[in-house]
Amino acid sequence: MSAQEMSFWDHLEELRWMLFRIIIALVIFAVGAFFIMPWFFDNVIMAPAKSDFFLYSSLCKLSHTFSFLPDFCDNQFHVDMINFELTAPFMRHLSTSGWVALVLICPYILFELWRFISPALYENEKKNVRMVFLLGSIMFFIGCFIGYMIIFPMTLRFLYNYSLSDIIHNQISLDSYLDNFISLILILVLVFEMPLISWLLSQIGILKKSFFRKYRRHAIVFLVVAAAIITPTGDPFTLSIVFIPLYALYELSVLFVKDDPKEDEEEPLPNLS
Repeated sequence: MSAQEMSFWDHLEELRWMLFRIIIALVIFAVGAFFIMPWFFDNVIMAPAKSDFFLYSSLCKLSHTFSFLPDFCDNQFHVDMINFELTAPFMRHLSTSGWVALVLICPYILFELWRFISPALYENEKKNVRMVFLLGSIMFFIGCFIGYMIIFPMTLRFLYNYSLSDIIHNQISLDSYLDNFISLILILVLVFEMPLISWLLSQIGILKKSFFRKYRRHAIVFLVVAAAIITPTGDPFTLSIVFIPLYALYELSVLFVKDDPKEDEEEPLPNLS
């Protein structure tokens, strides 16, 4: 049955089965993630809390060559973590397994969305939408990677080493660490979906290329402020490695937005003679 022949209830049934398949996939991956979570927690989630994290050791080597880089050669860096709630470790085990599963099945979710909407598209539209969904999957994982490898570690290291007074010793709770870990990565994921969001807004007529040209200077100021908020370290190097990808996403979004409609040429006045 084609999309044109399907009734409202047929579409609703297709939507129900699509959601059912996504939920089943999420549960299966969450169960798998639950069993590997102790290893995953120690070697992945908690890796930025140790001085031998890949980013820290790489920046330490670079700081010997480029003197303007901040010092990341502190081998004593280690985040002390404590837990206040009796049930927190088990509940975090469950919830983190769900988040990991959601990240892993993101391409499958986009595939299911593609299968749901593709019957209603023309052949020339299918090619464009397929590329947009593919780009969305790629940008999703790039956002996760940059959030995990750069943004969260830099933010963690700065805030943990920040001292208001010498008599105050920082210790992070399990909930605080995981909340910041998940929220920062999710923020980066949403930011890296900017081209896809721009394309969707363009398709429904809300966004045009003139918007990006008109507000480019405003966007630069906003992105600098956003980069400073995301990584409050204060040094230009950290600010730049966050700002540059954000601005590149802004310019990339322009490519996915429709051109402004051309103004109709003035019609010649009728000849009254």
